[in-house]
Amino acid sequence: MENQKSSSKQIMLNYGILLGFASILIAVANFAFGDIYKPHWSVSVIGIVASVAIIVLGIKKFKDENDGLLALGQAIKIGLGIALISGLIYIVYLFVFSSYMEPDFYKNMTEVQEQAILEKNPNMSDEQLEVSKEMMKKFMGPGVTAAMTIAFSLFFGFIVSLIGGLIMKKSNEEITSI
Repeated sequence: MENQKSSSKQIMLNYGILLGFASILIAVANFAFGDIYKPHWSVSVIGIVASVAIIVLGIKKFKDENDGLLALGQAIKIGLGIALISGLIYIVYLFVFSSYMEPDFYKNMTEVQEQAILEKNPNMSDEQLEVSKEMMKKFMGPGVTAAMTIAFSLFFGFIVSLIGGLIMKKSNEEITSI
């Protein structure tokens, strides 16, 4: 049992680091070649595919190292661990990015969001626009971004590991009945 725990921690760490750096690689490529404020939809698709693949591969690795046995709870634990570690790594990248690479990131993002609001609602009054800008300022900062990154990572990791775990789960009873 102790071997399982160290194995699961090592898998979460390895695949979490892998996913974290894959996310950073995608973000840096988008920064270098695209528009970071209005990314192309394909950037999101690549990120989702990479996340699903790495989380599922991590769960499969755990299953393979445990004689083909996998409980749903173990799959969820592995997936959440991978998602948490990758989210924490990405937060560090976001801090470095918004502090050194693109110091006006949050200001520019707020301006892009403001333009999008005005395009969707051209008849918006100045008062409504000011209220919208104040709300955006509350949600556009490193603290809120970090919290939202972790929350989204965990939510997505839970969904992927739940589905992957339901597909890949196998208990001792299932093995003996085959």
